[in-house]
Amino acid sequence: MILSDLTIDQSEFEARTGWEIKPEGACKGDECVLLSPEVHTEQGLDARVLADRLGMPLVADDDAGIWALGPATQGTGRVLTSAHAPELTLPDADGNPFSLSSLLGKKVLLVAWASW
Repeated sequence: MILSDLTIDQSEFEARTGWEIKPEGACKGDECVLLSPEVHTEQGLDARVLADRLGMPLVADDDAGIWALGPATQGTGRVLTSAHAPELTLPDADGNPFSLSSLLGKKVLLVAWASW
C-alpha cells in the first residue's frame, strides 16, 4: 500500500488489506489483534501503529515523500502462503529458453530489477 502520509483512511485500509477495524482491535477472519487508542487520529488511522501491531513492514522514500506499507505477518509470521514458485520460462544469456522447474529440489535465489 503506497501512502503519501502516515495517515490511512479506515475504509481504504480495510478494503486493501482485509483487516477490519473493530472496537476490540484489528480483525481478519477469526483473528483479532489489540490496537492502542493511538491508532485513531483526527485524519484516520496511524500507519506506524498499524505497522507495529500487525507486523506490517513500513518503509519510507524520503526523497519522494512516500511510504510503503507491506502485508501483515501477524498470525503466520510470514508473508508468503507457500514457497512454491509458478512455472517460469525465460531466455538465458544465450537466448535459449530456461525453465525454473529445471532447478526443482535446489535452492534458488531470484534477483529482479526494474528501471522505474
